[in-house]
Amino acid sequence: MRRIDQLFTAWPFLGSLRMTAMLNGEGCRINRKRVQRLMRKMGIAALGPKPRTTKPAPGHKIFPYLLRHMVIDRPNQVWAADITYVPIGQGFLYLVAIIDWASRAVLAWRLSNTMDTSFCVSALEEALARFGRPEIFNTDQGSQFTSAAFTGTLAATGVRICR
Repeated sequence: MRRIDQLFTAWPFLGSLRMTAMLNGEGCRINRKRVQRLMRKMGIAALGPKPRTTKPAPGHKIFPYLLRHMVIDRPNQVWAADITYVPIGQGFLYLVAIIDWASRAVLAWRLSNTMDTSFCVSALEEALARFGRPEIFNTDQGSQFTSAAFTGTLAATGVRICR
């Protein structure tokens, strides 16, 4: 248990499978089920994003994909947004970034401790205020990007929405 704690402290993203491989590599003969049981007993779990966070909310509109066979060769032609995770001590911060596909420049970003819509809309409004409006805005089908607040902000400025 002490060695599992040491490894977990050094690499908090290790799950039971990688932890078992590291312990076996050090000559400690142990199987995955035992590592899982000990990690549960110690109250530790790998830090990392949980699956299926980009599900659209029920009732949100699904937009068509507009970029097939399109050549993107100038700024403000297509922007995109996505959310990623930044691990911190006991959880995550969520980072949304809005980028221009042609220049690959980050136009705006925001950090939040919750995955709500407001920090995404705030980043979008900053990008629109600083750089004008794009022709097309591309995101995934996540509920933050299909919400009425986010899509309404884009529709109010005449931007075509693409998924």
